[in-house]
Amino acid sequence: MVSLWGNKDNTSDSRPPDGGDVEGHASEPGESHTYPRLDDHRDPDERTRLLPPRRDGFLDPDDPAVSPYNLWSVRALRQLSVLFLVISFIWWVFLLVSIFISPPGMHSRGSGFFDFSFTTLTVGNLLVALLFFSTPSKMEQVFCLVLSVLLLVDMILILSVPRLRIEEGWVGIASVIWAVFIAIWAVVTDRTVSWGKREEEQRLTGREVTRRTLKQWCAVFTTTIVLGVYIAVVVLLTATLILRASDASLSPPGKRYFVDSDKYQVHLFCSGNLTDPHGNAHTTVLFEGGEGPVENGLTTFADNALINGTIHRYCYWDRPGIAWSDNAPSPLSAGMAADALSEALARAGEEGPWIVASAGVGGIYSRIFASRHATDIKGIFLIDTLHEDLLHRIGSPTRGFLLWAWGVISPLGLDRLAGAIFKGRTREDRVFGRSAYQGGKYIKAKLQENLMADSLSKHEIASARMIQSPSTPLVVISSGMECKRDSEWEGKQRDLTHLTDNLLNWDIVNGAPHEVWTKSEGREIMEKRLGELVRKDS
Repeated sequence: MVSLWGNKDNTSDSRPPDGGDVEGHASEPGESHTYPRLDDHRDPDERTRLLPPRRDGFLDPDDPAVSPYNLWSVRALRQLSVLFLVISFIWWVFLLVSIFISPPGMHSRGSGFFDFSFTTLTVGNLLVALLFFSTPSKMEQVFCLVLSVLLLVDMILILSVPRLRIEEGWVGIASVIWAVFIAIWAVVTDRTVSWGKREEEQRLTGREVTRRTLKQWCAVFTTTIVLGVYIAVVVLLTATLILRASDASLSPPGKRYFVDSDKYQVHLFCSGNLTDPHGNAHTTVLFEGGEGPVENGLTTFADNALINGTIHRYCYWDRPGIAWSDNAPSPLSAGMAADALSEALARAGEEGPWIVASAGVGGIYSRIFASRHATDIKGIFLIDTLHEDLLHRIGSPTRGFLLWAWGVISPLGLDRLAGAIFKGRTREDRVFGRSAYQGGKYIKAKLQENLMADSLSKHEIASARMIQSPSTPLVVISSGMECKRDSEWEGKQRDLTHLTDNLLNWDIVNGAPHEVWTKSEGREIMEKRLGELVRKDS
């Protein structure tokens, strides 16, 4: 008989009278059991389970088995996203290489920095989508949708504005279309993962889980910040495209001509009379710009000289990537550019004879042109031009890297937009004026110049000096400020006076900067010496 108060013997078990176990199951013969004692119950502490184990057949929401990856559609979307990332990265590498060396068929007549930017944005968008694939959020979907709309606007701008469509070419158009597709893909993927997550939670836990862990909140926060940056970038890209569309409406004063097997066009302008009253051909002064476009100052000097009767006719061209000319395929040396000028003049029906007038780095190009057209050159007019021994200054690797980095961020248009909004910069300023250096085409042209300056261009100008006719009349005008500031520059200006054996004048204009024509004294001396050079040929 069992005592109502239990057995005082602690070794005695409290199994049921029928010999079964405490759970109501019968004991098997020969099977040993350990049964809980009635006095084993303890007060709750920090290790006591608050809720009993679930016996309804559902999993805990934190169980790794509760995942949207259980659905084949979600897994397929992820695999496709990985495939798209691989494709985008390969395309990104091709575009990066094409900035320095244009692969066959991939040359665009613009800078190439916009398509690189769109592809970089596409790669970044896919990386964000894959890194935070299993933690979708409503904010991510909204931001991706905004990104899609902005990129769609960019695509419409490029396709609808003829000049933008020409400059971007099929490479740029394909890049922006791909960027739009991936942005829409990110929206669809995020919504599909959200749906799959809800489905699996309801199936495996019996309810939709609305709470997030700290790790998930960090993922959502990071995604939101990154996508917010992407949206800001695309807004700047869109604003810059609008500026480019506005600039495209500015017509060139001359005409564009296809060169290099019709790969790109260069701008050429001529003014004045071809012949005198007796039918004799006038000597044409062919101007070559320096570090900036010819239109930013030199054309004003040329127009005044034409009006004053100092010269009878002049022409100028924009080197590839400058002002109204397209960018040329990479690489581009000074000799290649001189050949493009020769082809443009031939297509325009301009036959010379010529007096080549150049400033700054343009002296390298005009001297190569003069050496290749020796019989048609009646004079060389150098305005504080760069010596070939100083090409290493514009061909340094550090300068090249900075130009490339500047070109990569140029589609954001930070300086161009600020100039247009706060400083009142006009289309003229951006195309050929004081803000022209901020454009992607200009930066690409300077990068190409940098890449070839101390190698192929240096060999070409060395050959040009060797074959230059020694009887060609020569005028050298130097900046007094540059000569005082840099003794090496002064020594090289002196060496330029020995290009031929027929030096007419060497003038050092005191107080004049590198762009000598910006000072009245410089303009007077330039016009005087140019007139003497023209009359000597008459």
